[in-house]
Amino acid sequence: MGIISRKIFPACESMCVCCPALRSRSRQPVKRYKKLLSEIFPKSPGAPPNERKITKLCEYAARNPFRIPKIAKYLEERCYKELRYKHVKFINIVTEAYNKLLCMCKEQMAYFAVNLLNVVSELLDNSKQEATQILGCQTLTKFIYSQADGTYTHNIEKFVHKVCKLAHEDGEEHLRSCLRASSLQCLSAMVWFMAQYPYIFSALDEIVHATLDNYELDTHAEDDDDRGEPHRNWVDEVVRCEGRGATVACDASPSNMIIRPQPEKKDPSLLTREEIETPKVWAQICIQRMVELAKESTTLRLVVDPMFVYFDSRQHWVSQQGLAMVVLSDMSYWEASGNRQLVLAAVVRHLDHKNVAHDPQLKSYIIQVAAALARQIRSRRMLAEIGFVSDLCRHLRKSFQATLESVGEQDTNLNILLQNSIEDCLLEIAKGIDDVRSLFNMMAISLEKLPSSGSVARATVGSVMVLAHMISLALVTSRSQQVFPEALHVQLMKAMLHPNLEVRVGAHQIFSALLIPSSFRPRHEVASLCSGNVYEPRRWRSNNASAFASISVLLEKLRREKDGIKREKNGFNIHDDLKGKANMEDGRNQGHVHRSSPNIYNITSIIDRAAGPNMIEEPYIMKLTEDQIMQLLSAFWIQATLPDNLPSNIEAISHSFVLTLISLRLKNVNDNLVVRFFQLPLSLKNTSLDLSNGMLTPVLQRSILMLSMSMLMFAAKIYQIPNLNDLIKSIVPFDADPYLGISEDIQVFVRPEADVRGYGSVTESQHASSLLFELRDKIYKYENAMMDVLVQNLSAITELGMDDLRKQLLEPFTPDDAFTFGPQSIFDLDHHQMITYSKESLSFDEMQEVKHLFFTIPASIPKCLHPLPSLM
Repeated sequence: MGIISRKIFPACESMCVCCPALRSRSRQPVKRYKKLLSEIFPKSPGAPPNERKITKLCEYAARNPFRIPKIAKYLEERCYKELRYKHVKFINIVTEAYNKLLCMCKEQMAYFAVNLLNVVSELLDNSKQEATQILGCQTLTKFIYSQADGTYTHNIEKFVHKVCKLAHEDGEEHLRSCLRASSLQCLSAMVWFMAQYPYIFSALDEIVHATLDNYELDTHAEDDDDRGEPHRNWVDEVVRCEGRGATVACDASPSNMIIRPQPEKKDPSLLTREEIETPKVWAQICIQRMVELAKESTTLRLVVDPMFVYFDSRQHWVSQQGLAMVVLSDMSYWEASGNRQLVLAAVVRHLDHKNVAHDPQLKSYIIQVAAALARQIRSRRMLAEIGFVSDLCRHLRKSFQATLESVGEQDTNLNILLQNSIEDCLLEIAKGIDDVRSLFNMMAISLEKLPSSGSVARATVGSVMVLAHMISLALVTSRSQQVFPEALHVQLMKAMLHPNLEVRVGAHQIFSALLIPSSFRPRHEVASLCSGNVYEPRRWRSNNASAFASISVLLEKLRREKDGIKREKNGFNIHDDLKGKANMEDGRNQGHVHRSSPNIYNITSIIDRAAGPNMIEEPYIMKLTEDQIMQLLSAFWIQATLPDNLPSNIEAISHSFVLTLISLRLKNVNDNLVVRFFQLPLSLKNTSLDLSNGMLTPVLQRSILMLSMSMLMFAAKIYQIPNLNDLIKSIVPFDADPYLGISEDIQVFVRPEADVRGYGSVTESQHASSLLFELRDKIYKYENAMMDVLVQNLSAITELGMDDLRKQLLEPFTPDDAFTFGPQSIFDLDHHQMITYSKESLSFDEMQEVKHLFFTIPASIPKCLHPLPSLM
């Protein structure tokens, strides 16, 4: 009617003022949004919300986007009003309306986002009512999931602190639990947002801490602890065996070595109502999404570093509590297969954190967790990236050095715990290593930087020795044939001439562990290396607190593991020398630890395989090139004639000679190299019987004589010359030296009852002189007979004529021209002059001069034989 009146009767516009069609508001569309807004709220506060009306309002807003700001503004003001009156149900209607707008008007979000965020802020700040805070978290969660880009990144980031504060709310009431669950649900959405639109919130550490506060242990943890109770504390056992009477209040071999089963991954869209209201479920989802966020090492560090600080401050590294183990284990399971090792590497890297660096007990707990992670990872795939092994070896070296310099028993025990934990971790890593070449380079670099300081050098060699055990285990397990690395070979020979006596022994032990892993007996090797008990007991040794004896016990555990693998895979068994162990225990009970008796395995089985004409199965032996063998023989000659040698050095040289000879026998080599193995002991015999030698003491000459006889007899046994051994046994008694003996396997060993503090004394020198004088005539009397037996048998083994053999055997042994260990001018020196350097190398400057003399590589040596360049 109004339209008709205006068009047909324009005059009535000024006269019919009561006509409804002529009112001004009828000329515009009716503002239906206000009516729709009023309809979504029930007339009574107790009535339920009208979902149909809310949907109708949002459909209207979608058709009329220009009305959205007024709708959003009205909802915001209505929310403030209902908050003042504490009408929670009306507030719920407002949030439902915003949620519907997010769903149906996503493209017009800019029209109402600010109002929605203001409402969320007011709801979260209303601390008097948990229900409204829950609504705020839920609304913010839906807002985050509705984002199509990073436009509102900073707006969302501003809510991190408020939501995290709600996640820390205490209380066991159902409403409080629902509040924590809703806040964690919101945090999981934030983590999802950071992964979806690459941006890391500055308060990510708060999200991590809030998540961990609600990450509860599962029911398997208590069962695992119960199963772990029968396990004896490893450190306490070591302390008990050594008679210290002290204990360390922690468990070094806990149940965390049991592989934790893979947890079920939670899908937020498939949760039950009970799970939705459970905080620990959403905490797990947060961790899952943090793993998705940490796709590379940089983002992983941003995630795990706050975790580690949390574990440090709340002592969650301790295995009995297990939170660190559970969280990191779950993360490792949920990580992509290529990134699982990043978690392990991050744990090892945390050892350098300021919270941990000076706490050996905390370090040991962290390494125990790392060992369990390594065990879990290798159960699924091989370890490829093992750069963190160098960090473990560095901490092991520092711990060895701290033990040497420690004055208190408690500090010593804590360092023992740390060392045990590192070795357990290295053992687990060893079982998952596929390619050990990078570890060889790591060892070469460590030995290249070997300092002249006694304690630092012994600690360095001790850490490399443990790494050698790890590599040997990997080699025995994989059975992959390896050629002895040239760079490491050069560095080991340098270490064999180090000014420190124990370092020389340690270099031989490393060489032995790598060359024939199954032949190495590690029970007391580190103890003898790092004890420093050369002439008299040290202060900490007199208190029965030898830390490195503890390490040797742990290395024995490693040996048993290797032997178990050998027996399982190949049926190849190495027998322990039980008598030597008993003597060792007796020596420990007397208050000090002797060097082993013997310090090497009973390798009868290896000898039988090497000497037998038809070897059924060869033991695992690394390959040595002919040049490397020639260089080793030259190094043995120089080492054997150093004037400061002790029985342990002679024993080490003998052992290395034996293993080198075994490796030679298992391959086809030229005849001249075989002759050199007999020429070396014959020349050492002549040196030992030279009573006019003013640089070697009679006691040392007696030891060299025992060394030469054992070398000669062992070579004769390997090449099946029994007549020579019978002749030597009739000439030289095996008990001629009170410090050194020759075992049934014809190997030199240090007598366990020998006290090396009296080695080289005036009385011993007199006894040695009289013995040498007596044996010299006796040996010279049968020398021609010995030579005839050798020439006759070697002529049948080699293609050399008898005359050539006799000539070569009678010539004195000289280092090979291709011996790359040191400048060529070193061999132009008189041998006695070279010994003088070693004898008088007492000051630091002189030791540096000798080190330069021995360690300089001439320009004529190929670069491929030079030591590895320093990486520092």
